[in-house]
Amino acid sequence: MTITHTVPVSGGRLHCEIRGAGPLLILTGAPMGATALAPFAEVLADDHTVLTHDPRGIGRSVLDDPHSDSTPDLRAADLVAVLDALDAESADVFGTSGGAVTGLALVTLHPERVRTLVAHEPPLLELLPDAAERRAAVDAMVDTFHREGLGAAWAAFMDFAGFDDPGDTGPDEQPAGPPPGESPAQDLADGARFFAHEIRGTTRYLPDLDALAATPARLVIGIGAESRGLATYATSMALAEALSLTPKEFPGGHAGFTEQPEKFAAVLRDALTRS
Repeated sequence: MTITHTVPVSGGRLHCEIRGAGPLLILTGAPMGATALAPFAEVLADDHTVLTHDPRGIGRSVLDDPHSDSTPDLRAADLVAVLDALDAESADVFGTSGGAVTGLALVTLHPERVRTLVAHEPPLLELLPDAAERRAAVDAMVDTFHREGLGAAWAAFMDFAGFDDPGDTGPDEQPAGPPPGESPAQDLADGARFFAHEIRGTTRYLPDLDALAATPARLVIGIGAESRGLATYATSMALAEALSLTPKEFPGGHAGFTEQPEKFAAVLRDALTRS
């Protein structure tokens, strides 16, 4: 059974879904929402209380100002609001892609609210030696979105991120991006928000390495077994090296939890329980 909640957050309302029973585990993406994470959440709900949500401005999470930007710090504050709404002192957190950046912000700002953070392939471009060039490429991607539309922006994103060439797409077609959400119309709206109001804040987040090194929360950096060559593989390895951590390999690629949910869940359970 899935229970839905609407949680008030700064400047809006967050759609949340809860499944299962056991220790609280938050799954968070950005811009990926609850629908794309639902199959993975169902697997984990056998032994966890699993909370998924639509990040601010995405899917069913509504903002008072739909043109406001989404930043990792704001999304971290949203998760604190969710914990408070559930009367939960802390939770384990699995963050993937932009959601991993959210988790890092949460651990930095509110370390007492996190037991273990598994940060799976955070796109921390500022940690790379060519950060300035990467920043310019993201700016160009956003300009492409405003000038040529979502299909062209996704094509540029896929090439930038290191995924296989998505092939030729027409001006109104969206190549393979994040896993689909509520509906094609909602996916288009979420994609537009991602490029207009989210991608810059997420990729330009510079983690406080000293705070992360000193956090009382356990920190696990996840990489995909099939992600080598992706920008997020390089950023994850850079973060792990900066923190003197050995990255933990997960099945599949950047979205391995959608490709192999059972195998991925087994590795995540190990990451959450290993001391």
